[in-house]
Amino acid sequence: MAEFIKIYPENPNQRVIQKVVDILKNGGLVIYPTDTVYGLGCDITNIKALERIAKIKGVKLEKSSFSFVCEDLSNLSDYVKQIDTSTFKILKRALPGAYTFILPGSKSLPNPFKKRKTVGIRVPDHSIALALVKGLGNPIVSTSIRDEDDIIEYTTDPELILEKWDNLVDVVIDGGYGGNEASTVIDLSVKPPEIIREGKGSLEIF
Repeated sequence: MAEFIKIYPENPNQRVIQKVVDILKNGGLVIYPTDTVYGLGCDITNIKALERIAKIKGVKLEKSSFSFVCEDLSNLSDYVKQIDTSTFKILKRALPGAYTFILPGSKSLPNPFKKRKTVGIRVPDHSIALALVKGLGNPIVSTSIRDEDDIIEYTTDPELILEKWDNLVDVVIDGGYGGNEASTVIDLSVKPPEIIREGKGSLEIF
C-alpha cells in the first residue's frame, strides 16, 4: 500500500519533504508532481529501485529512456559530456521549465546507464520536484505516468493515481491536480538541435 502524502506547492513543508526523501534514499518509488504531468521516480544511485521502475514500465533498464530530474545545471558534468557555449545558453534560457533536453552522456554515468550515448535532462519548474531533488542530493530518475485511456493520456487527479498505483509504489504525493501535457523534448546532441516532441514548453524561446 502506498502512502498518500499531501504537500502544498506554494510552500512545501520541509519535514514532509524530508520524509519522502528518506523513502527515496531507502529505495522507494515515488509519484510526484512536476510542471508538466505527474512523474514516477527513484534515487539514481539505487539499483534495486531503478530495476523496479524498469519492471513496472516493462523495459530493460539499460535500454530505458528515463530522464534525469536535476535541481539545476550544477551537477550536469556528472552525467553529460562537456557541452559548448551555445548549448549551455539554450539550457540556461529554458530551465527550469517544461523541457527535456537530450545531451551526450558522459563516461561517469551510473552503471545501468553506462552504455547510453545520450541522456535526457529535466529541471522542472515545480517547487515539490525541486525540493525532493535538493533533499536527495542527486538526480531522480523519472518517467511520466501514462494512462491506458486513449483519450486521457495522463491522469491528473492524485486520488485516481493512488487508486491505480497503490500496490506498485511506496508514496503518491498529492500536490494538487497535475497537467496533462508532457514536456517538450529537444535533442541537443545533434546540430542543429532537433525537436523530438512538442509539448508544454514553448518553442518561441529558441
